[in-house]
Formats: sequence, C-alpha cells, structure tokens
Amino acid sequence: MSRYKAYPEYRDSGLQWLGEMPSHWVLRKSKYVFNRVQREVRLEDGVVTAFRDGQVTLRSNRRTEGFTESIKEIGYQGVRKGDLLVHAMDGFAGAIGVSDSDGKCSPVCSVCVPTDPEQIHVAYFGYLVRQLAVTDFISSLAKGIRERSTEFRYSEFSVLDLALPPQNEQANIAAFLDQETAKIDALIEKQQRLIELLKEKRQAVISHAVTKGLNPNTPMKDSGVEWLGEVPAHWGATYLKYATSMIVDCPHETPVYSDDGEYLVIRTADLNEGHLDSSKMYRVQDDEYIRRVRRADLMCSDIVYGREGERWGHAGLVPEDSRYCLGQRMMQFRVGPDFSPDFLMWLLNSDNVYKQGQLDTVGATSPHVNVSTIRNFSLTKPPLIEQKEIGRFLSEKSRRFDELIDKAVKTISLLQERRTALISAAVTGKIDVRDWQAVAVQEGVGVES
Repeated sequence: MSRYKAYPEYRDSGLQWLGEMPSHWVLRKSKYVFNRVQREVRLEDGVVTAFRDGQVTLRSNRRTEGFTESIKEIGYQGVRKGDLLVHAMDGFAGAIGVSDSDGKCSPVCSVCVPTDPEQIHVAYFGYLVRQLAVTDFISSLAKGIRERSTEFRYSEFSVLDLALPPQNEQANIAAFLDQETAKIDALIEKQQRLIELLKEKRQAVISHAVTKGLNPNTPMKDSGVEWLGEVPAHWGATYLKYATSMIVDCPHETPVYSDDGEYLVIRTADLNEGHLDSSKMYRVQDDEYIRRVRRADLMCSDIVYGREGERWGHAGLVPEDSRYCLGQRMMQFRVGPDFSPDFLMWLLNSDNVYKQGQLDTVGATSPHVNVSTIRNFSLTKPPLIEQKEIGRFLSEKSRRFDELIDKAVKTISLLQERRTALISAAVTGKIDVRDWQAVAVQEGVGVES
C-alpha cells in the first residue's frame, strides 16, 4: 500500500475491527443508515441472487443450473438496481452486495435502501459490510455453533456500527475500489485461464502418449476401436478386464471416520488426473479399516479409480501397502503382468477412456459409471518396455505442468490477498483516496503495491 497516503489526522473509533479512523468520519448504527424494504413482486421480475463472491445479480446472468427451485415463491420481495442485499445464511461467507438488476429475491435476503439517499452512497457500504464478513468479524456475531447454522438477518445487521465518511468521500472510495479491484480481477482471470490452458495441454499430452506413443515416425494402423483411433502398428488392443488381475468395487456404505485413525480413506476428492493427495484424506480406526478392505487389501501400485460424482474418471496409484482403503464411489484395479501400473493409470486418465465412461453419464444428475462399462473399457496395449517408457515420460511431464499450475494458483492467492487488503484499507480509512481520479484501464496493466 506504499503508493497511497494516509489521512492527515485520526482518532480512536472505539471499535476493534476499525481501530483509528479519520478524525472527520463518524459512526452510525446500520439501522440509521439503511431501512429494510419489502416490495411487491411484479410479473416480469426475475430471480436475483446474492452470491458468495459479492455479486448480486439476476440468477440467469450467472447460471441456470444448480439452484433449488421454489415451487411456491412464498415471501419473495421486489429488488431494484442499487439495493443492498444481505443474505441471512451466506452473508458470513460474503453473500452481501449491491444489486445490479431489478428483480425479486427470496426472504432469506434482507433488501436494504438508504435512509437518506443524499448522504449515503450504497456501493461504499456494499464494500464495507462485505469486508466485515470476509474478514470474519461478522461471524463472531453468529448465534449458531456451526458455520452453516449461523444467521445474519436484518436484526443483526441493524445494530452494526458502520464507519460513515462524507457522501462525496464514500462515492470516491467506491469508485476507487471499482477500478482497482477490476484490475486485480482481470489479473486473476488471466491466471485462471492459464490454469485451464495448462490442464488442457496436460490432458492432450497424456492422451497422445497413451494412444500414439512417443516416436512420431512410427508406422500407424487403424485400431478398429472408435475410442482409440489410429495406434502404432506394433501395438495391440484389449479391455480393462484383461489388463487387470482384479477389479474391486468399494463397500457400499459410508465409512465411520475418526480424526486420529491410523488408516487413510481414498475418496474421489483426493484424486486428480494421476495424483493422489493424502494431505486432506479422512481417517478410520483399525476395525473400520478391516471392514473397508474385506473384499481386497489395497497394495502398492494398485490403481484407484473414481466412478461416481463430479470427479469421476480420475485414477491414481496407491503409493504403499496396508495404509489405505477405499471410500465411497471408488474402485480398485490390480494390474496384470502384461501392463505397467504407471502406463495403465495414465491411460485411464486419458480422454480416450473418459469418453467411454461418458456414455453412462449423459443426462444424469449425479454422474455414475457402471462397473460393467468400466470392465469393458477399450485400451491400447504397447509392448511392456514401451509402456514403462511412456509412464516415466508422463510422470515427468505431469510434474512440470503441476509446477506451472501451482505457481499460477499461488499468484491468484496473492492477488486475492491484495484485493482484500486494499478494500479493507479503503473502507476503514487507512488510505486517503479523496484526490484519486479515475484513469483509463489498459489491458494487461499490472497492480502496483
């Protein structure tokens, strides 16, 4: 924040979250700044939603799937562009902001309008109140024990002490944050696009290597299998059931987890295209582990495969014996003598195999691939020595892609931290932006610190 100056004079606010504030600012309870309104709903009104990222907009502007649809819109209320919406259940997670649209919202939101529009710039308070949420101040007011049981209704919001600069200063702070956060958001979006491109490139490398091999000059032949296309002339083709000595589906009951358990449970959430992440795995005690491996122990170099849910189709290798067991929605493959575990694992992560499983998931609300489909996945079958070479190649390539992706993820995290810090500094008066003037934002311009 070194590029920004402080206000010339401060005084103690008496509030822990605010600390010292500019001497000409005042404090007001929210109920003296905003009134809650409950307007009638019009026929043309679409549903407005307060999202956790702070955007308040028509649901149709974001997505149309994944929402709970009300059969009867009991208690719905009219929303107008410029209203401040505070979500009672998700406000603690950041679902607070200024609506960019006319519409209607469910009674879970408090619709707030300024008591004196001449003195209140709503966008400033959208930034301020949401900042209190994402920095966990509001969560300290929670009445419930669990995060999802907390409520932040108008009765809680109305007694908050808010920092109130003069109206023209409120407007300047909001305009400053609109432009500066837009620059940061643009940089974040570029990093997110880079991550997607890296993932696409990694998948292309995997799919090419396991179906075309590593020698670009090798003669090719038609595999006779739609999913595999042309393959090297000296390669064969087979099915998963012939490439493995054992195919085991998980026990169909939820494990009894224990934080201090010795054994780790592999779930679909722990798999990502060849990588098994044990850092967030759930644990079980001895007796539950025995129940989970009653069909077969998980051994080193067995392949685990997710067959249900949003993360279906990901495979990984078990790194060691007698430490892991299958969670729900998981399968276990023991690799046969004609296959390299590394090669088969990467082959299962390829688009060529994924598309075979997609036939079972088309139109399904919860994706689910049948065991019989999985057993009959069509596979390439290179000579064993070539499989091992391809496996080593893909492990190294994937490691390099992961390094680049991790770097982009860390960059995003730093940008998000800067965004939060900048908003906090502006709405609490730690930086003085009264003389700030909007400038044209050029694509690719960085964010100064």
